[in-house]
Amino acid sequence: MRILATAALALTAAATPAFAQDEAKPFQGPRAEIVGGWDRVETNNAGASGFTYGGALGYDLQRGKAVFGVEGEVTGSTAKETDAGVTVKAGRDLYAGVRAGYVVIPNTLLYVKGGYTNARVIGETANVRAADNLDGFRLGAGVERQFGRFYGKVEYRYSNYSQDVERHQVLAGLGVRF
Repeated sequence: MRILATAALALTAAATPAFAQDEAKPFQGPRAEIVGGWDRVETNNAGASGFTYGGALGYDLQRGKAVFGVEGEVTGSTAKETDAGVTVKAGRDLYAGVRAGYVVIPNTLLYVKGGYTNARVIGETANVRAADNLDGFRLGAGVERQFGRFYGKVEYRYSNYSQDVERHQVLAGLGVRF
């Protein structure tokens, strides 16, 4: 019986510092989130606005107040514009990038991000439908607030694609850190 009590005490003592370390690093580890918000796609001074929606996965590493991470995201959009019988719609958008941030107050992170993005643009007429995938880059900034394992965030991002297509987005997200 003493052996079991000693083993339990040793396991508790070993687990307590690890738990305390996780509490001291609220922005560390794998995460999953859903996002949604305003989307504006522009080309040649014309554009369309809509709602963007999707999800992301990422992993962050926190060292002191500095946070570094990687992330991937898939979103869709309702943005579309019709002119002279031609409808142009924003399709899915794929993103892979990095982010860096700084914990400004407990449980609040300010961050910047950047990476590769690929958007699908769909053109339709009464008889023809064509889609084109556009490569580009994304830059953004945001604020994230931890609530235990869960978090909320708000961010602005700018994307620039081939064929002179630009995108501005303001999104909110809800996520969980594992």
